[in-house]
Amino acid sequence: MNPIKIDLNDYIRTGEGANGASYNHKTDNSIMLKMYFRNFEAAQLELELAQKVYEMGIPSPEPGDLVTDGERIGIRFRRLEGKKSYSRACGDEPEKTEEYAREFARLCKKLHSIHVDTTQFENVKDRLYKMLAENPFFTPEQKEKIHAFIAAAPDTDTAIHGDLQFSNGIFVEKDGVRTPYFIDLGDFCYGYPMFDLGMVYLCCCLNDESWTMEQYHMSNATARRFWDAFALEYFGADADMEEVMKEVKIYAGLKTLIVERDTHRPMPEFRAMLEGTIY
Repeated sequence: MNPIKIDLNDYIRTGEGANGASYNHKTDNSIMLKMYFRNFEAAQLELELAQKVYEMGIPSPEPGDLVTDGERIGIRFRRLEGKKSYSRACGDEPEKTEEYAREFARLCKKLHSIHVDTTQFENVKDRLYKMLAENPFFTPEQKEKIHAFIAAAPDTDTAIHGDLQFSNGIFVEKDGVRTPYFIDLGDFCYGYPMFDLGMVYLCCCLNDESWTMEQYHMSNATARRFWDAFALEYFGADADMEEVMKEVKIYAGLKTLIVERDTHRPMPEFRAMLEGTIY
């Protein structure tokens, strides 16, 4: 897949994440751009996954082509004008946090009900095995126990976002109706939904206040309210929430593999969910 050469001066920078920055085209309102800071292979993989996900009918922006400014590589998407993430929405309107959380939970539950062609996507377990093998921060004994836990997790063929945080769910509102979408699909795969839900819990409940404010535009108290409403909507009023939380916290700890992959440093605040459970 050969990237198309672009002039980044034709775009306006609109945001930034752990792996790249987003841009809108200055004159064409139908184009938005995600430029990776590094890792050309990751950009190509995300485009391939985004195309498959879009063709499956999972609500997500229509992907375009692979591009480069000569130094970095990126992906052009059809722009969703007026989009807002669920995290930004809660930061702007904290009084609606429970409403946004319930809506995001329904979107996630629908995603986790979709059965995928397993020949087209990676198993979440295989992806985590690779991250575990490449992680330089766990001891060999810890890695052995984590590997055994992952292997023992239920096997399903249902869709997994792979990086399910409330900033990777967005919506466009028109005439009082909100249409939701998933974005940042570079970790999309299939498997047990709890592998996804651990990330929701991590983002809502395990970060420092300063990180939550900087990345998600809300206080930790608001983020915790989001989780409480999300969990009730996703698992249902009849669920044994004490048992749910025991399981969720372990899977939140496993998400340190993704975070440490992206930050290149150990994350003891997330690993704490593994202590006394997996190792």
